[in-house]
Amino acid sequence: MEQSTAGRAGPLRVLHVAQPAEGGVARVVADLVRAQLAAGLDVRAACPEQGGLAPSLRGLGSEVRAWEAGRDPGLAVASEARRLARLVGEVRPDVVHAHSAKAGLAARLAVRGRLPTVFQPHAWSFEAVTGTTAALARRWEQYAARWSARVVCVSEAERRTGLRAGVRAAWSVIPNGVDTDLFSPGPAALPAPGPRESGGRPGGSRPVDAPGPLVVCVGRLCRQKGQDVLLDAWPQMLRRLPGARLVLVGEGPAEERLRQAAAATGAGASVSFPGAVADPAPWYRAADLVVLPSRWEGMALAPMEAMACARAVVVTDVGGSRESLPPGHVPYCLVPPEDPGALARAAVGVLTDARLRDALALAGRRHVLSSHDVRRTAEQFADLYRELLGMQRTDPRENRTP
Repeated sequence: MEQSTAGRAGPLRVLHVAQPAEGGVARVVADLVRAQLAAGLDVRAACPEQGGLAPSLRGLGSEVRAWEAGRDPGLAVASEARRLARLVGEVRPDVVHAHSAKAGLAARLAVRGRLPTVFQPHAWSFEAVTGTTAALARRWEQYAARWSARVVCVSEAERRTGLRAGVRAAWSVIPNGVDTDLFSPGPAALPAPGPRESGGRPGGSRPVDAPGPLVVCVGRLCRQKGQDVLLDAWPQMLRRLPGARLVLVGEGPAEERLRQAAAATGAGASVSFPGAVADPAPWYRAADLVVLPSRWEGMALAPMEAMACARAVVVTDVGGSRESLPPGHVPYCLVPPEDPGALARAAVGVLTDARLRDALALAGRRHVLSSHDVRRTAEQFADLYRELLGMQRTDPRENRTP
């Protein structure tokens, strides 16, 4: 049995530190923990109790320590880092793996290089802000790199963004992966309406029994994900595709503004807001096309989850989006960000060509299976942890394929 660096007999112990505890980052962490547990690692986590991540990880069998931390930096960071330092001392991990900007800030302040610390930005914090705030975020990342045994980017594009910002680090690129058993082809039935869809709010009616195609966008309702750009493109799409329906799956700070924008298009009855869902797979399977018009990303999960469900996608050319697509998809599925006209043309082009749409869907599923299965991602991270610890694969439990 493998001897850990902390003097314990047993498999490698990793502590995942995560904030936020919902949305795409939380799904990345949950999928990675599931795969690492199946491969025999001793996986623990520290994250806020509020949100879906903590119960999800406990359901997988991982030990979860409550670490209350806000999403944004502020005066509370010092106390959040102290609490995390105590948790690290109690858990005694071999490796600390911090996910996203806030956890990366607190974890590196808490550990300060005393343990191998992996930082995974999941899109850089300075991309989300401007002016003085962006400058401060860049300076912090430049400084904190000294406490990162490795900075792991999900795409070469994300790594290049860090380099351009002056972050000098030991880098690895490990693309995001998705659970290809959970996200797989299935019946294309429209999911049953949830309680939020029955309240009759403007722009919130559920579009059923309409003759046109169903377009689905899954993501936090916020500026980053660009749902406002999709709503700007929607009237153009409706002119070509009468009876089409649009579903914006998710919740977030931009929800009310997006509802108002949907109503302002004059086509609000064709737009639905079902809210956040525990399992987006039924929405992907029901879709004729999945669209993610983001302004920035590391490597978004939603398009890969949709492709794993054998659905065609249209995404904006930001972050690792180009790298996440099969090479032959770029001319049909990749558009410039913040360009409603280009987005509408690409979406209509895919939706009006059934043979093309089916070919994209089948090739997308094959691509995810070969390049973005989360088990492959978990193996790459396990190899990285061992590299940082100077370990070899000696525990057969860590080599199991689920």
